Amino acid sequence: MLDCQDHEVCIESAMREAESICQEKGLRFTELRREVLRLIWLSHIPTKAYDILEKLKGKAWSAKPPTVYRALDFLLETGLVHKLDSINAYIGCSHPREHDGCYFLICTDCNEAKECCSPELTDAIELAWSKNSFRPKKVTLEVLGQCGQCD
Repeated sequence: MLDCQDHEVCIESAMREAESICQEKGLRFTELRREVLRLIWLSHIPTKAYDILEKLKGKAWSAKPPTVYRALDFLLETGLVHKLDSINAYIGCSHPREHDGCYFLICTDCNEAKECCSPELTDAIELAWSKNSFRPKKVTLEVLGQCGQCD
C-alpha cells in the first residue's frame, strides 16, 4: 500500500525532521521521546502504546505506562505522530509541518496505514460544519478496508 522504497530513509528523515522541529520550537527532544518516535517509525504499521512499552523494557528508562503516554502526548502535540482512534494506535506523521487535509487509509488485513492528503476533502468537511454552525475540536478521518496488496 505504501510508496516507501527504503524504510531506513523514512526513519532517518522522520528523526531529522523531529530534531529540527523541536529545536525551532525550543522543545526538549529527550532520549525517551526520541526512542518512542523511533519505535513508532520502525514500520508503517500503527503501534499501540503497550507495544511501545514492551519494546522499552530492559532499556535505560523505567518503562511504565505514564512515561510512555507522556512521550506520546508530546509527540502528538508537536505533530510528529498521529493517533488513529479507530484502532487505538499511533503512526508517524509523514509531513509534520503540514497537517491540513489529511486522512488515513488503514488495511484491516496487513494493518498498514497510509496518510493521505486532500484539500478538497478538507473543504467539504469545513463546509459541512460551517453550514451547521459547528465548531470542531478535532477532525480525524480514518478509512478501514483492504489495500491492493491484500486484495
